[in-house]
Amino acid sequence: MLATITKTDIRSLNLVQLQQHFIEMNEPAYRAKQVYQWLWEKSARSFEEMSNLSKDLRRKLDESYAINVVSVSNSQFSNDHTIKSAFRLYDGNIVEGVLIPMEERMTACVSSQVGCSLTCKFCATGYMDRKRNLNADEIYDQVVLIDQQAKQNYNAPLTNIVYMGMGEPLLNYANVLKSIERITAPDGLNMSYKRITVSTAGIAKMIKKLGDDGAKFNLALSLHAADDKKRNEIMPITAHNSLKALAEALRYYFAKTKNPVTYEYIVFNGFNDEIQDAMDLARFCKHVPCKVNLIEYNPIQFADFINAEGDKIDAFANYLKSQGVNTNIRRSRGKDIDAACGQLAVKEQD
Repeated sequence: MLATITKTDIRSLNLVQLQQHFIEMNEPAYRAKQVYQWLWEKSARSFEEMSNLSKDLRRKLDESYAINVVSVSNSQFSNDHTIKSAFRLYDGNIVEGVLIPMEERMTACVSSQVGCSLTCKFCATGYMDRKRNLNADEIYDQVVLIDQQAKQNYNAPLTNIVYMGMGEPLLNYANVLKSIERITAPDGLNMSYKRITVSTAGIAKMIKKLGDDGAKFNLALSLHAADDKKRNEIMPITAHNSLKALAEALRYYFAKTKNPVTYEYIVFNGFNDEIQDAMDLARFCKHVPCKVNLIEYNPIQFADFINAEGDKIDAFANYLKSQGVNTNIRRSRGKDIDAACGQLAVKEQD
């Protein structure tokens, strides 16, 4: 019986590690830099594409290493031109990502986990089990594929990336930060940190870690209620992530990074849409410089929440503005194909 050869995921190696591997193969270290460029700058999907390498070296690489590429399983097109894609991973798992085209920007919404370990009651992904974290290269591949969709369908490249797809990014901390490093690196996709936003349900200790690590990208916090009792009803928040703990973490984060924070707030009918709720939110906004995005609720089959009435949302926004809070009302995109905020969930795997 032949032994199974397990190939190393070549994109799990940094440049120094890759150079060491090449030396062990009796290949010059500069070849490693060429391969690294193919992997991260040119987004090569196979060793065969690496045309400045000899056929013999390409064969050796293929025998020992794998490029675990992500592929588009299927895509859906919304009436508002949003594109939702099911991305198949190397092990058969599927995650979803979204291209949101607007006049002034092209935004990719990417996933960081297969499923989610949190159980937010308004989010379709929260009703899925978390199967595993995504590797950095799998997050990177989503960006590359969505960028291709933007260029092919709208003749424009990506301008922004939001980590707001499936999963809690701060519970896949190392891979999320490595993916951002590769996306922003000059020898990667060379995008600006300021064009990237990571959204969290609120993991206080990891928000502090972002401060310690000097995060340069934007941070968004899914708040949805500035009252612990209400927040606990819809989000699996423990005492470690209470509003008090989050406020402390955010102050620490801001002191370290000087980056303002965005609060995301879904306005639910009859739950968190009163002026008292807006007063609570305005008080919470005093902790650090911030802005608030008021978001429409997007229906999912598992929950019976209802979006707040338009006049309630307007009154809510006007109160926040009267208190000096920078406030935007965000309209949903891709709702008709379940691509809007909170609607991503793999209904079946092919």
